[in-house]
Order: sequence, then structure tokens, then C-alpha cells
Amino acid sequence: MNNVYLTYAAKRLGQAAVVILLAYVFTFVVVSILPGDPITSVLRNPQNGFSEEEIAEIIAAQGLDKPVIVQLWNALSGFLTGDLGMSMRSNRPVATLIGEVLPSTLILAAAGLAVALVLAMAVAYGTRFVPKRFGQGLLRGFPSLFLSVPNFVIGLVLIHVFGFQLGLFRVINPDSAWATFFAAVALGIPVSAQIAEVLIANLDKEAEQEYAAVARSRGIGQMRLFVRHLLKPASLPVVTVVALTIGELLGGSLITETVFGRTGVGSLVQRSVSTQDLPVLQAIVSLGAVVFVLVNLIADLLYPLLDPRVKLLGAAKRRPTTADDSALGTTTAVHP
Repeated sequence: MNNVYLTYAAKRLGQAAVVILLAYVFTFVVVSILPGDPITSVLRNPQNGFSEEEIAEIIAAQGLDKPVIVQLWNALSGFLTGDLGMSMRSNRPVATLIGEVLPSTLILAAAGLAVALVLAMAVAYGTRFVPKRFGQGLLRGFPSLFLSVPNFVIGLVLIHVFGFQLGLFRVINPDSAWATFFAAVALGIPVSAQIAEVLIANLDKEAEQEYAAVARSRGIGQMRLFVRHLLKPASLPVVTVVALTIGELLGGSLITETVFGRTGVGSLVQRSVSTQDLPVLQAIVSLGAVVFVLVNLIADLLYPLLDPRVKLLGAAKRRPTTADDSALGTTTAVHP
């Protein structure tokens, strides 16, 4: 099993590296080569007031006077070594600019994910054990409701109610604990929808298994049945879903930061778009692709370790995946 897993892990690592390289090349092509390149859209824009001498210096500093293939090689080499280039507006290293705002975004994204997991688990528990007369059916509709409401709308409501009306946090202090909490709630509610849907479906499936019936016949309590017997097997597909929602979480973080006035990657993106600072935008898009690929890679590597029933597909001919795996996008492992 160890050799099979190592082969599987090496294959997935190679695939992830290829995807990251292709994502960076695609971003470079879109940003730097297609019409609207930095020279045309930024440097030679009369509104920016650059002289010909300044334009020549910037072009030389950015390496834009070299052949495209050389530009791509230099940019890719710098990206792999952590050199993301220089900002065309502030003339500061892009890595420094991102490093200054990244912690705030990571805190918000982590808090949003925690809120999403807790909320999804609470809704899923309620759909199993809350009596029907107390709204069990209503709880099953919560994920659809959460998914249909944009996070910026939730954020504006939270700011109005808890910021302006109740005064729990001040809008001018968006990095306070309460402001961060409500920003995480605004971010986590839509993200929790997909997690809750998968968790509810798998809880329903696990509750029909024989071991659950045996546990009930022994008089086990509902909470103990949920925590000790149903939650773990039902939560395994959530690993895949969480990885797939990372893109939504990152994108939602940028919007939520703007709504709550937080200084993070979102504000840096907004500023870079308004000033057409293309090296910064290229670096942020590329790093976002790296994060998404790495998180999905970690999920793929963890899933066989968390569930001993999973059989890895090595060099042997791939067997069809189950309906559940297909719905979750898991194509690297199957259940016997």
C-alpha cells in the first residue's frame, strides 16, 4: 500500500506542477502578450504623463524590450524563485506589496472557512435530529437560501444591523475582532451551502446503514450517534468539497474586504486594476492559481489516508467511479 500511495502521490505532484506552470503561462499570455500590453495600455497613455525617456527606462527595467520567449522565461524563473517583479506604479517589489496585505486576507479566509464548517455542521445536524414540527424541512432549504444570497449583500446587512444599529463594531476600524467576525460570517454563509448539501446527503446515506440501526437499537443518544457514528464517514467527502470551494472562498474574500473596508489582497487588486499595475495583477492571479491547485492536491493526498476503504488507482485499468465520487469530482479513488 505504501508503494502504491507513493506512486499515486508522485503522480499527483507532477500533475499539480504542470497545472501551475500552465496557469502561469496562460496568465502571462493574457496580461503581457495580447492587445493591451503594458506599453500600449499604460506607459503610452497620455493621461499618465510619462516622457519618452521614462518610458524607455521602465521598458528596460521590466524587460519588455526583449523577445517574448525571453520575457516568459525570465518571468517564470523569477516566479519559481519568489521574485514577482516590480510594481509599475510604486516601483516596489511585488512580493513586498503582496506580503504586506496577505496576512489580513488569510485571517479572513480562515475565519470564513471556520464559520462555513460550523454552520454547515449545525444545519446538517438539525436536518437529522430536529423534529419535523420544529422546522426540519425548513433547515433542508437553508443551503439553497445561503447559496442564492451574494456575500456582499449579507455583508451590507450585517454592517447596517450590527455596525450602525447595535454598534458592536466601528466601520472605521475594520480589523477589530468583531468586524473580522462579521466579515467572516458574510464570507462563510454562501460557502457553507455546498458543504451542507454534501454533508446532509451523506448523513442521510449513512443513517440508512446497518451499523446505524444497530446503534439505535442499543439506545444510543442522538448526539452520540451523530458524533461517534455518522459524522466521520459522512464528513469524508467534505474534504473534497472544501478543496473545490477554495476558489469561491478566495474570490469572496476580495469582495468582502471591499465591503468591510479591510486592507487586504482585495484592496490591492482594486488599486492595481484602477492604476493598470499589470505586474501586480499577474502575480496575484498566478498565486491564486497556485493556492487553488495546492489545496486540491492536499485534499487528493489526504482522502486515501482518511478513508481506509478507498482503493488507489495505479497503473491498473481505472474502474468506474461511484455516483457519489462523480458528483464530488473525485476521480482518483473509488470505494470497493
